[in-house]
Amino acid sequence: MAHRVTLIPGDGTGPELTEATRRVLEATGVDFDWDVREAGADVMDRYGGNPLPDEVLDAIRETGVALKGPITTPVGGGFRSVNVALRKSLDLYAQVRPCKTYPGVRTRFEDVDLIVVRENTEDLYAGIEYEQGSEAAQELIEWIKSKGGKLAHDDAGISIKPISISGTRRIVQFAFDCARRNDRRKVTAVHKANIMKFSDGLYLQVAREVAAENDDIEFDDRIVDNMCMQLVQRPEEYDVLVLPNLYGDVLSDLCAGMIGGLGLAPGANFGEGIAIFEPTHGSAPKYAGQNKVNPMAQLLSGMLMLRHLEESDAADNLEQAIAEVIREGKSVTYDMKPRRDDPTAVGTSEVADAIIEKLGARVA
Repeated sequence: MAHRVTLIPGDGTGPELTEATRRVLEATGVDFDWDVREAGADVMDRYGGNPLPDEVLDAIRETGVALKGPITTPVGGGFRSVNVALRKSLDLYAQVRPCKTYPGVRTRFEDVDLIVVRENTEDLYAGIEYEQGSEAAQELIEWIKSKGGKLAHDDAGISIKPISISGTRRIVQFAFDCARRNDRRKVTAVHKANIMKFSDGLYLQVAREVAAENDDIEFDDRIVDNMCMQLVQRPEEYDVLVLPNLYGDVLSDLCAGMIGGLGLAPGANFGEGIAIFEPTHGSAPKYAGQNKVNPMAQLLSGMLMLRHLEESDAADNLEQAIAEVIREGKSVTYDMKPRRDDPTAVGTSEVADAIIEKLGARVA
């Protein structure tokens, strides 16, 4: 029976990356029934300025699974992130970003194999903000002062950092469950509890409580700045990292840099009965339509989706085919060549063709 999956091409380079991924996934031999839905900057005029139409959310709720291309998020203005809106609207509380080195990738690190589990709904990404100079900001500043608080400067914009018992408990439990599913040995909680005692301190307290209930898996914790140093010095000591929202965003990019960059970093977002798979990089609109950008991150996201759909053999075949193409180093995009101006670099669709050829040999 075909798997019904919501397919969101995205904008910028998203459509060409998504098309390459669709072709490769179909070449694994798994049957899909694609429900194509549009979101992002390209559809705003049709939906009254809304980059995330309600029909897209309804479609994802119906299928329970989506594969999404990157969508542009304006810096400093314009609409808020579609990615953040998806996570909030569908309560996609857990983001999973595996970071794994493949032979043939130019990187300073070898044998990195980490899973970053990021809480998706709380922390500074909750969107509770008060603009500098606004009446609400001034009222909040006065209230803080009345309770004994002190700001270094009153001309401040303010963002609120909520971290809850329930939000922490479910993300840490998710991390332990993720470790079991992937035969991992240890979960490490990352925090800044030495400074933010009532938010990160609560996170650490609850993480330790959940760890005590999952004592079949090793547990430890690290302060976030120390964690950054240790990842660079000895990443082999770590396995599954579980972090609040902001730290998870930052450290997952650090880990992506260790394995060769965002072009090789897949991602998935999970809620109750819903999963969305997407690359962690942006939409690179300046390259749109040029058949130039690296599709590996979205292809690897498709591999994660196959595992979620319990198509384990197809997922293994796809990962091995991707690894072979990377190791050979012939049919890869410019960013994976020794020199970015290498004339032998191929385009997005040609990478897909090469992986489909490898899959053909495996599936046969």
